[in-house]
Amino acid sequence: MAEHDFKYYVKELLTIAAPIIMGNLGFILIGIGDVVVAGRHSTDTFAAISIATAIINCILTFGIGLIASISPLLSNYRGEKKPIKRYFYPSIRFSMILAVINCILILAAIPVIPHMGFEQKLVPDIQNYMFITAFSTFGAYLHACLKEFLQAFEIVMFPNLVTIFCVFLNIALNVIFVFGFGPIPSLGVIGLAIASFLVRYFMGIALLIYCFMNMKFSNYHEKGYYKALLSIGMPISLAVLVEFIAFNSVAIFMGRVSGVYAAAQNLVCSLTTVSFMIPFAISNAIAVKVGFANGAGQVEDLKKYSFVGVLLSVGFMFCSALVFCSFPKFLVGLFTVDDVLFKIAVPVIYIISIFQVFDGLQVALAGICKGVKQTDIVLLANFLAYWCVSVPVGYILAFKYNLKLIGFWIGLCCAAIILCGIMIYKLKKFADNTYKKQEL
Repeated sequence: MAEHDFKYYVKELLTIAAPIIMGNLGFILIGIGDVVVAGRHSTDTFAAISIATAIINCILTFGIGLIASISPLLSNYRGEKKPIKRYFYPSIRFSMILAVINCILILAAIPVIPHMGFEQKLVPDIQNYMFITAFSTFGAYLHACLKEFLQAFEIVMFPNLVTIFCVFLNIALNVIFVFGFGPIPSLGVIGLAIASFLVRYFMGIALLIYCFMNMKFSNYHEKGYYKALLSIGMPISLAVLVEFIAFNSVAIFMGRVSGVYAAAQNLVCSLTTVSFMIPFAISNAIAVKVGFANGAGQVEDLKKYSFVGVLLSVGFMFCSALVFCSFPKFLVGLFTVDDVLFKIAVPVIYIISIFQVFDGLQVALAGICKGVKQTDIVLLANFLAYWCVSVPVGYILAFKYNLKLIGFWIGLCCAAIILCGIMIYKLKKFADNTYKKQEL
């Protein structure tokens, strides 16, 4: 096997990661478009969708985590020279079953909202947003499934171009439905939900058409595929769920104090998510390349893709942390002109700067774990870091020591550091076992 230099591995990872970065940023910009339009409509609208999306995300991410197992599993199959186009229909069936379950769960959560202690004036808007969004799950999961399927073939350009286009489509639809246009009245929060509904279905159907135009598929049934998806995906899904519930519980806890704190949490999360999408895309590329190398038994490539991927991810997040430290007021000002939100959000930005670096490291390590199918540790690490440390520490600092949102983010920083330590230990053990097998 030919030896490759550092530049080769950087190029290989970025060839996959660059379009994913573009698409991931587009996906987040769709959400940010909602935030900006909501903030311009009213603080109550901003607070209502912040609480609603926090609850919805806690439900949706379980399915998204399971669907995320498609590309690393199929990449391993591809490395083993198995035909993978036959898994097209099984992948769609898998995602649609998950969509039905998650839709029902969101609808079931709606009657509980009045009893969760939120400001009464926000409750109707939260419920309306959740009701419409529940039925958009099918479009969202179809898009996620087909994006993962194509990613296993290293086809990443078109899916992410669709996402970029939808940034502008979403903004246009938000403005039309939220503020009204011509015969369409101002619908406020309901308008935001309708726009998201239409955009999600457009994204899913666009990828479906692309697949049928460029590939031929036959119907195929294999129970082993579903078992493999659950085997790899369940730990990933539960890990993502554990993490998202931890993050979104902050908005829910603080939303019970005042809607403006939920809005502040949504604001700072929007900022961190933008920067996180770059290392997250690199992590996806790591999972694909490491997965292929693992399936093909190319240990040297596996090690080098892992090292270069970690370097790229952490390097970017270090630069991002410097930007956050240097321009906190400017960054918050991109979303709001509300003085109260400024006073809450700006101090939190400094804490987030520290969080950024460790978050970049942990997501790169998670990509390696997915590629080598060591996903159980990702679940265990997330549970220990977020629920045994982050949430308890954050809650005590927020309410006992009156640090409010700053307290929760100190807890999240602790979680990111612990995550890194656990996954480094596990990957070192995996590497040691691999070397022993080679020697035998």
